[in-house]
Amino acid sequence: MSTVLLVEDYASDEMLTLRALRNLGVTVKVDVARDGAEALDYLFCQGAYAERPDEKPKFVMLDLNLPRLGGLEVLSRIRADPRTTLLPVVILSSSDHETDALQGYVNGANSYVCKPVGFGEFEAAVQELALYWLTLNNGPASGDAGQAFALPAGSGLTAAPHDHHAGRSSLASQYDPPAPIAA
Repeated sequence: MSTVLLVEDYASDEMLTLRALRNLGVTVKVDVARDGAEALDYLFCQGAYAERPDEKPKFVMLDLNLPRLGGLEVLSRIRADPRTTLLPVVILSSSDHETDALQGYVNGANSYVCKPVGFGEFEAAVQELALYWLTLNNGPASGDAGQAFALPAGSGLTAAPHDHHAGRSSLASQYDPPAPIAA
């Protein structure tokens, strides 16, 4: 069974997210962390989670405005650790500020979704996210990002975020368009 880590401090948003996932029709276990520090303890099996098996969730749904440690700092720490650098993280925030979304992507978010206000729209958004990350996305096997994609020592490869287009020409520059058709 796939596990999702929901990092959410607002009780009503937690309840709505859990209800949406329950109504999804896909078997999923949802673990909840109510602040940023608890999320990191969970992911790295430390503190109150020291005895938890080191099985990574399929993806993380991360709020930005969290007590103790904010969502962007949580995301930075997830990306900085080789055990979680490839773990999919979706920011689900009430903020529709472009700067928040930009900071999320700069820090390595896989997606940024503004929480819809109405329950129907909120439920649909959560369900679409879950279906994508649980059934369609072809990511790290069993959500075990740190182990499924362990890079060979001395390979010269890194799992750190990088510019995927560096050193490559774009497809557009390799494409020779057909000659115009004469009228």
